[in-house]
Amino acid sequence: MTVLCVRFQLPPAHEAALPGLLGLLEEFTPVVQALPPDGALADLRGAERYFGRSAAELASVIRVRALALHGVDCVIGAGPGPLLARVALRDARPGTTCAVPEDPHVIAEFLAGRPVAALPGVGAATARTLGEYGLDTLGRVAAAPLSTLQRLVGARAGRELHEKANGIDRGRVVPNAVSRSLAAERPFPRDELDPGRHRRALLSAAEELGARLRALDKVCRTLTLTVRYADTSATTRSRTLKEPTAHSAALTAAAYGMYEALGLQRARVRAVHLRAEGLAPAEQASHQLTFDPADEKARRLEEVADRARARFGPDAVKPGTLAA
Repeated sequence: MTVLCVRFQLPPAHEAALPGLLGLLEEFTPVVQALPPDGALADLRGAERYFGRSAAELASVIRVRALALHGVDCVIGAGPGPLLARVALRDARPGTTCAVPEDPHVIAEFLAGRPVAALPGVGAATARTLGEYGLDTLGRVAAAPLSTLQRLVGARAGRELHEKANGIDRGRVVPNAVSRSLAAERPFPRDELDPGRHRRALLSAAEELGARLRALDKVCRTLTLTVRYADTSATTRSRTLKEPTAHSAALTAAAYGMYEALGLQRARVRAVHLRAEGLAPAEQASHQLTFDPADEKARRLEEVADRARARFGPDAVKPGTLAA
């Protein structure tokens, strides 16, 4: 085992603590990849030799230091590569590390009974397509002919899916820093089942991000949605926008699109989290000209609303859906 996937148990709206926690990981290895809003991958190949300890033992030390220095617990998955470490994280609990040894037979057994959606990058639509043909577990996907998978999901996606289901992990940990971004989280007072309330929370978060971006004269290139569930698991999806923007309507539409693509049914949602990434100065961004008077009117109204919020406070103007 050489790779750890760490998810820090950060309280809502405490994402600012992530850089400090990444620094803790960097005391063991420089090969750390941030997974905002609360996670990271760490390649411990060199650290195992340097410290003379296994990845699982180093994971225990990391957990103790995170608690002692930051007051934050964490769950950790360990595996031969990033893919298996991320899958193992699903079985990890605070205080324990779920480790997958580098043994092909053990890896095959570990993956076999898991749903297809357990693989990172496999969304609800792909899982639904495979399920219609009886390929609802990774064991069945691994046993299916490659040509069958490629007919169902495409040549490249089918090849990648076949390799991952068979435990072949070609990924690597790419060192990076937490990207310049803005985030807005909307926790629910209790686990929420109502999709209407989920959408209201997304609207509120997108409106906040849009207003903050415009106040900073910034635009974002990418929007990331994280949905946290009652069992502490989470699903994250990202979407590159058609053009860099700070327009609340465009951010809301992208957030709604990612939410609908998840295909949640009776999901008990604890919080939704939106992150605007790839920030750039607004004056450097291009804007597609349009002859749609409704779009231009919406942007002018947005400018007026921003001036009202600046003078009377952030709640001076809000969408009617949020005023109820």
